[in-house]
Amino acid sequence: MNPLLTPTQHQTALDDRGTGHPFLLLHGGGGPQSVAPLAHALAATGRARVLTPTHPGFDGTPRPADCATAADLAVRYHALLAESGLSGVTVVGSSFGGWIAAEMALRAADLVRSAVLVNAVGIAVDDHPITDVAGMPLDRLADLSYHDPERFRVDPSTLPPERRAAIAANQAALAAYAGEPYMHDPGLRARLSAVAIPVHVLWGESDGIVDLDYGRAYARAIPTADFRVIPGAGHLPHVEQPELVRDLVLAAAPAR
Repeated sequence: MNPLLTPTQHQTALDDRGTGHPFLLLHGGGGPQSVAPLAHALAATGRARVLTPTHPGFDGTPRPADCATAADLAVRYHALLAESGLSGVTVVGSSFGGWIAAEMALRAADLVRSAVLVNAVGIAVDDHPITDVAGMPLDRLADLSYHDPERFRVDPSTLPPERRAAIAANQAALAAYAGEPYMHDPGLRARLSAVAIPVHVLWGESDGIVDLDYGRAYARAIPTADFRVIPGAGHLPHVEQPELVRDLVLAAAPAR
């Protein structure tokens, strides 16, 4: 885990592994461990350098005043890429991280060359609301998040105290970023018409948090996007279908 300073002079906890095409991997509300297996799988191919920041406020990290929204994080991560001397990066975002990735796709095409949105939130779609997960018990959250929730159901009473504390901190951080209106920017859907880089929208078929029609609307809002349904997966297809998602993410890297 490498701390990098952004122009705001706040540290960003960053896991940096592998060599090859640069990928910026942005986690959702489950924190960085929710995308760690994907980071490992991508790096293990020998074709990917994977940078996974911990969003400020998650895993007990401080959240400075200039990190209040997904757009704030997009600005922060663009600065991180610039300071790292990286360009032509593929940004991959899951859920809340997908919202940040969508904001990044609107900025600095020299830094970000392509994007992958995995069951992203961030837009409003009539008749397809985002399920409010604030304070939701883990058991119910599993029902909504997975195609096969029994494989991933967790009894919080069996977790060590530090893990329970991390989950509580992540829930609080997500709630702070979610804002009002909940988990979206009312103007983002219209602004996405300006995206000019390739975007790949991946969607688990059984998502109970943002459904397939929400995902289709997301892809339609981006003129450069394609849409792929991931069978046998819910809100976290990189967890339930890791090899398929790994291969699709690798394929999203533009030819250099």
